[in-house]
Amino acid sequence: MFGKVIAAEELNSAIDVAVKKALADAAMNAAKSAGASYCDVRVGRYLRQFVITRERNVENVVNTESSGVGIRVLADGAWGFAATNAMTTDAVAKAAQQAVAIAKANAPTQTAPVQLAPVKGVGEVSWRTPIAKNSMTVPIKDKVDLLMGVNAAAMDAGADFISSILFLVNEQKYFASTDGSYIDQDVHRIWAPMEVTAVDKKTGKFRVRDGLSAPMGLGFEYLDGRAADKTVGPNGIISYGMSYDMKEDAIAATKQAREKLTAKSVKPGKYDLVLDPNHLGLTIHETVGHPLELDRVLGYEANYAGTSFATMDKLKANFQYGSDKVNIVADKTQPGSLGAVAYDDEGVKTKKWDLIRNGKLVGYQATRDQAHIEGKSESDGCSYADSWSNVQFQRMANISLEPGKDKMSVADMISNVEDGIYILGRGSFSIDQQRYNAQFGGTLFYEIKNGKITQPLEDVAYQIRTPEFWAACSAICDSSDYRMFGSFFDGKGQPSQVSAVSHGSSTTRFDGVNVINTARSLG
Repeated sequence: MFGKVIAAEELNSAIDVAVKKALADAAMNAAKSAGASYCDVRVGRYLRQFVITRERNVENVVNTESSGVGIRVLADGAWGFAATNAMTTDAVAKAAQQAVAIAKANAPTQTAPVQLAPVKGVGEVSWRTPIAKNSMTVPIKDKVDLLMGVNAAAMDAGADFISSILFLVNEQKYFASTDGSYIDQDVHRIWAPMEVTAVDKKTGKFRVRDGLSAPMGLGFEYLDGRAADKTVGPNGIISYGMSYDMKEDAIAATKQAREKLTAKSVKPGKYDLVLDPNHLGLTIHETVGHPLELDRVLGYEANYAGTSFATMDKLKANFQYGSDKVNIVADKTQPGSLGAVAYDDEGVKTKKWDLIRNGKLVGYQATRDQAHIEGKSESDGCSYADSWSNVQFQRMANISLEPGKDKMSVADMISNVEDGIYILGRGSFSIDQQRYNAQFGGTLFYEIKNGKITQPLEDVAYQIRTPEFWAACSAICDSSDYRMFGSFFDGKGQPSQVSAVSHGSSTTRFDGVNVINTARSLG
């Protein structure tokens, strides 16, 4: 899936831009000669490094590379696509001719010709994720020392098991099209997940606390653990923004995993929920991000949990998606986010736009060939392919809930809750085929009584119907609490592709949500 294994030193090189332009020109010239009315070319070099550890051992270090050229054409009003890993002008010209032949074979089977929203060529431009420290240039020894230090801190604090991992990605992407664009982009992402386990040796019961990091579109500087990026919340829980202190979180995770061994099992019922951004991001992803992908709305895409209840008649009627406090935006430009790029994989300049404004549905996410269906004259810049060998298609932008306008801390919010639960971190989830009904767990749960956190809880999951859940949104903390959650391997399509997106929010309150006890059985 990730390509061939390479030496770590090879992660630091790149293909010369002049070579990439020559390959792109060869493909476009061949496509036009074969009858294409449009052609775009993606010359990609995809680099990944995984460092995997457990307790006091390094389990694996893997460096991979995948390089090649993907060529998409329009001929006779239909799409054709072909790819090659042979990086020569002759090979890409042959692949371009094959793409045109596929398009012409597809044309008789489609009911209407493809309509592309116009894009003005931008000439030769470049963009790089604004990082301070390239993860690929950091020596392996430093990465191993970091994870070994994290694991030792957890074991010394009383953890029975810990696994910690570094996922590092560098996408070197060159896009060219017959619109007149030659776009060279260098995209970086980082994720540092961990899992701490505490065991009660008398009963055999065990509990896990995952790390509270978020995958980010940043360099290795994300792991500097800067004090300015930490927020100390209720019950002394430390949350992290644009920087992550992995060792500190491992020690806290050990303590909290032990607390979970004796935590009170939740009593089912209606509660007011206070949801931390590191938890709410997944709920945003599943109940807003995916349902407002235009291909799901139209029924063109149904893999990985189906289509969408948010059909186009609801857009025309400004469907009430949530309370008037709910303002949700799509943004491919957000600094530090996983989905931030300057241009999408169709050469469209990225932007920020509204999906839900004052609780009402006002927009979807569209690519060039979908924009006219929504009555728009331009693409939203949502096209992405996870490899040069896969065709690009509509993928989710960063989807985020805007913070509240009035000053409100997490402590302020909790002080107004009589009977509620404070939830942090990602847990298990499920959702139906139209994304109406869903269930979400979490990592940490705390009981709130009369404005104060009283004790840890266990076995918590909440069940929602999407519009009713967002209608129950009664308060959002201000921008000082705003942080991002991320999905590093978001799956979609068939053949399946992954993409990475972030979801920002401040801590948010939802009133009267149905909570179940996941430990109860019918037997």
